[in-house]
Amino acid sequence: MTYQSILKKVWGYDSFRGIQQDIIQSIGTGHDTLGLMPTGGGKSITFQVPAMALEGICIVITPLIALMKDQVQALRLRRIKATAVYSGMSHDQILTALENCILGNYKFLYISPERIGSELFQTKLRHMKVSFITVDEAHCISQWGYDFRPSYLQIVNIRHLVPHAPVLALTASATPEVVEDIQKQLEFCNGKVFRMSFERKNLIYYVRRTPDKYEEMIHILRSVPGSAIVYTRNRQQTQKLAEYLIAHDISATNYHAGLAQVIKDDRQEAWQNNRFRVIVATNAFGMGIDKPDVRLVLHFEMPDSPEAYFQEAGRAGRDGARAYAVLLFDRHDILKLQKRVSETFPEPDYIRRVYQDMCYYLEMAMGDGTGVTREFNLQIFCYEYKHFPLLAHNALLILDKAGYIRYTEDEEVISRLMFRLGRDELYRLHEQTEELDAIIHALLRRYSGLFCELTYIDEYALSKDTGIDYNKVYTNLKELNRLGIVQYIPRKRTNYITFTIRRVELDEIYLPKEVYAERKKQYEKRIESMIQYVTDEDLCHSQFLLAYFGERKTQKCNHCDICRGNQLSAENAMAIRNNLLQQLQNGPLSPRNIDFTGFNRKQYAEVVEQMIRNEEIGFNEDQHFILNEK
Repeated sequence: MTYQSILKKVWGYDSFRGIQQDIIQSIGTGHDTLGLMPTGGGKSITFQVPAMALEGICIVITPLIALMKDQVQALRLRRIKATAVYSGMSHDQILTALENCILGNYKFLYISPERIGSELFQTKLRHMKVSFITVDEAHCISQWGYDFRPSYLQIVNIRHLVPHAPVLALTASATPEVVEDIQKQLEFCNGKVFRMSFERKNLIYYVRRTPDKYEEMIHILRSVPGSAIVYTRNRQQTQKLAEYLIAHDISATNYHAGLAQVIKDDRQEAWQNNRFRVIVATNAFGMGIDKPDVRLVLHFEMPDSPEAYFQEAGRAGRDGARAYAVLLFDRHDILKLQKRVSETFPEPDYIRRVYQDMCYYLEMAMGDGTGVTREFNLQIFCYEYKHFPLLAHNALLILDKAGYIRYTEDEEVISRLMFRLGRDELYRLHEQTEELDAIIHALLRRYSGLFCELTYIDEYALSKDTGIDYNKVYTNLKELNRLGIVQYIPRKRTNYITFTIRRVELDEIYLPKEVYAERKKQYEKRIESMIQYVTDEDLCHSQFLLAYFGERKTQKCNHCDICRGNQLSAENAMAIRNNLLQQLQNGPLSPRNIDFTGFNRKQYAEVVEQMIRNEEIGFNEDQHFILNEK
């Protein structure tokens, strides 16, 4: 079958979009290929169509569990054999999935970059007939990318295990420097690069400088109907903002990485099905989310790079209809953004101190540790050794990138349960509450093997089965454990540290420039670019972002607040005039103290000059503005 006929038969589309066909033909003829496509550009088609046309299985490497699940489910609904391997699966589940890929004519295997380094995966991979390897979010492999992940560096190793398989790398945000580095890190051979313009003509960018973000957020959400995402950096803030929206009659929920996976899945599904209008989230939400009708993405705080902002804002308007990306900021945000440099890259001596304290905390002797993995509670560590959590966390990330440890954050260990009583003894119990009885029956209906071994269970699923609140399910399972009826090991989120080399002396710790100095410099540049984005009052927002990604010959969008603001209307001129006259009612006003909030500075200056010419205002001896007497 031709690519065109596969597209029509399986997906129902008559033709490819943009550079989709170019990418498909390139990877289909065995060329290493890099595709640069904006969010909503149809990345999945570029690997799913050629995989259907070629013999063997396509390995799709992505860090996004939500995307894995969604795409596997979507492929299965089209009667295409696909599976995924991700954290939270048992050893037997992983083994079954990999064996099916060897024996069952599967076309797709989705896997996280962390899993590809496992001996089990690499052993099974050698027996698979691989058509090609797809690397999603490929910017994560670059040291110069905004979201570098060391686990991505392992991807090149599987190329050596299946050397005949070409690589397709895909990303929605990469500067020219990152484009070059992706090809280098993936060892491209005779590779081809296809670029689709990152311009989103239907997406309108706004920057709002405001002293009251809460009021402005409500105003914008009431002005722009439809589904929305509100981004904030703080986990606690997601709940606070969601509650604020609910109090103002806007349906909302919150989402962040600290929530249990089942809760995240449920809230994401509820929002996607429009049971909530707004989802307030950290940057843990959004990548791989296929909701085309998002009308607004609002940033309550400034992201630390144009790449992050462009990706997150790009989740609006994927259906091609008009949508808005609004960034709120006040004068404190720029200072907080600049402070992130020293927080993200603590001083080298501090990093060495954290390494030493970590070794004491984990009771690791000098010269020992290679390959040893230990649970690591960051909060307790910081309390005992007097560290600020954010600084210590970032110091550990740098030690990870420098190769001394592997720091695994927020790994979720799924709950396990086994009955201590035999089946006959269990049925003879008569003194339990109705809730306990309902939970026992739900366990027996949903899971097998509970009398033989510890079995993975899902409290959220039990909550749905029984109609009992999630927290009450947990409390009742703890009670069953206390009564000796079950052995219950609750789910938990914990960090792990693996010593990749022996513990070394402090003077042996070396931070390569590509790990510390050069990455810090790149981070400073991204911060400065983000500050320029919100403060530049002359350059169209769309032009600014496109130029950042290497697109120079672009036109103004004529829709953003800069483009519209530079066209001074009579209505805007009158609003500015009234604003200044109101401020002058309180007496002389220094030019430095004029409150420009909500107005374009260039327009404001134009109106002020006109008012001076018309002698409505003048200057006193201190060169402060004053109202002229009529």
